[in-house]
Amino acid sequence: MKELDLEKLKYPIGKFTAPDHYSTEYLSEKIEEIATFPTRLEKEVAHLSNKQLDTPYRPEGWTVRQVIHHCAESHMNCYIRIKWALTENNPVIKAYDEVLWSELNDNLTMPVEPTIELLKGLHFRLAYIMKNLSQSDLEKTFVHPSDNSENKIKKIIGSYAWHGNHHLAHITTLKKHKNWK
Repeated sequence: MKELDLEKLKYPIGKFTAPDHYSTEYLSEKIEEIATFPTRLEKEVAHLSNKQLDTPYRPEGWTVRQVIHHCAESHMNCYIRIKWALTENNPVIKAYDEVLWSELNDNLTMPVEPTIELLKGLHFRLAYIMKNLSQSDLEKTFVHPSDNSENKIKKIIGSYAWHGNHHLAHITTLKKHKNWK
């Protein structure tokens, strides 16, 4: 497989790019993408067999099952990070090793339906809290320990909307390539 093809499989919608300006329209659009992610995901995976769920979306990549469980784990971390940023002054958050988490038994073998249900409740809460943020809340930050980068809540809204769409595109691209319905 050509390197370009592999890069397109890794990033089917491209890499996240933060906007220069976080308009009300941009943030509303991203919050809506976050709110609808679980339903869009469920629609794409509801009829997949276990064999299909256990298919990697790219060579050396996670299976569809692992991608679904990863989204829940990542987005739970997003929720907690936002809560920390809203209640503490520029907290240093706890990082986690998503690759090691993806290799745990639950991510490899657990049915996806409970995770999709978890995502529905989690994304309702994410969208609810995001829709009710003030301008000063949007500017609140946390620090990621891996690179000591400061992350504003408004950037997190965009990046997690992208994250869900990114992984959903992994699944839809695989389905298209395999001609799965």
